[in-house]
Amino acid sequence: MHTINRISISLLILLIAACIAPAGAYATPESIVAAGKVYVSNASFDPGTFISGDTGIASYTVTNANTDVGIVVNHATLSDPSGKVRVVAGTHQSSAQIGPGKSHTFTFTISADGADGYCYPVFSLSFRDADSLFAREMLQIDNTPLLLTVKDKPDAYTAGKKKTIHLEVANPRNNAVENVIVRFASDGADFTPSQVYVGTVSPHQTVPVEFSITPTKEAPVQLTLDYYNGDNPHSVTMELPVVFGTDKKAAEPVMSNVQVTSMGGTWHVTGDVNNAGLETANTVMVTALSPAVPEDPYKVYVVGALKPDDFGSFEITFRADDAETVPVKLTYKDDDGNVYESIRDVRISASGLKIETTGSGFPVVPVAAGIVILLVFIGGWAYYLRRNKK
Repeated sequence: MHTINRISISLLILLIAACIAPAGAYATPESIVAAGKVYVSNASFDPGTFISGDTGIASYTVTNANTDVGIVVNHATLSDPSGKVRVVAGTHQSSAQIGPGKSHTFTFTISADGADGYCYPVFSLSFRDADSLFAREMLQIDNTPLLLTVKDKPDAYTAGKKKTIHLEVANPRNNAVENVIVRFASDGADFTPSQVYVGTVSPHQTVPVEFSITPTKEAPVQLTLDYYNGDNPHSVTMELPVVFGTDKKAAEPVMSNVQVTSMGGTWHVTGDVNNAGLETANTVMVTALSPAVPEDPYKVYVVGALKPDDFGSFEITFRADDAETVPVKLTYKDDDGNVYESIRDVRISASGLKIETTGSGFPVVPVAAGIVILLVFIGGWAYYLRRNKK
């Protein structure tokens, strides 16, 4: 009876010892050698660089380099002694077997709670038949935002006139950002388009963005740059003032060297158009307005595009009965398609009397006046000779 009790007590002690034995209690020289061929083959963070407050994923891939031995692992954990990173979820308590030549990935959801800087979270993995595996990987927290820059804009705006604004999105970070969108808003303007989808912007990359604005009043434009760092939304805002005035860089076509002639009752006006501005004047056209009535062959003259400091000639034809001056209109378009015009009064009769012409094209009144002058000259010359002869 006592022998049976001693055996039962011994079995109970062995059972308790087996339950409280450490993981490495079954370690053998062979299992220790096999565990030495297990290593962390890859460690990565998403996003690659965190912003304070971001949540992301830490992934550790463990590879078994043994060719004939499987390894049993358990209790995979991640911790950060500096306190900059906090593990939200993902501690692996259950056992897993990694076959010969196979890999297994352990993932953790983490939160970047610290300020700018670097930290080195510690990944640990326990072996059933050997000691634990440890790995440290550098993680960066960087609060540098994306940059939104105005590259080109008008000096001033005009109500109802469309203008193009050129922006640039720059990513100074060490990791790519995704779902980048630039949005425009104002209570005094219309936009085309209302937002621009940029997509992914790689590290240290710049991307051009342009949009058109048609202001109705002087009101600032709110520019918003939205982007995702991993699965975390962020935004950058800036304000663009809109002030009405004269654009100093705009095209400025000017008429010069205007000449007026009359042929067969039709007025013929010629001249030059010079672009005194700093931008190209597109589709420059010249025509006469009422009381003039444009007639062929040059009812409207298309000069074309004039670059800065460039010039072109024009000629227009029209009838204008009982008129001393005729308004001549010059129109052009800017690069955004806005139409501008200027009007110059051209004097077509110095005396207010319309000059009639002969079929040959010479004016009747100047010819008659010339004949009268010639007769007076001849008479005076004859008188002079007669008096000297006496």
